[in-house]
Amino acid sequence: MADTTVTKINSTYSPKGEMGQKYLASGKKVAMRLWEEEPANEPKPEAQREYETVGYVIQGRAELHLEGQSVLLEPGDSWSVPEGASHTYKILEPFTAVEATCPPAQVHGRDEK
Repeated sequence: MADTTVTKINSTYSPKGEMGQKYLASGKKVAMRLWEEEPANEPKPEAQREYETVGYVIQGRAELHLEGQSVLLEPGDSWSVPEGASHTYKILEPFTAVEATCPPAQVHGRDEK
């Protein structure tokens, strides 16, 4: 029988990850997280993750550096980072974005690797 459970998450009470992300709704194969008012900074260390990420910019600007490419992210833009791709972000101004990860980033410590 199919799982018909509905889950509602209020971001006010969402758990936070070590990098500042708020974990939102999560299913078995995909999860959402919110980056809220991330301050401008120097590029974060490059990372390779065990999950695919897609995101959408709500406000602010950032640069995504991925495998030798650089993309400016602005409100209304969306992006994807393939699983295993070497990447980093440089926040240019206070940045708010929502991301979905597959499989869920917070399971099995995938976000901390």
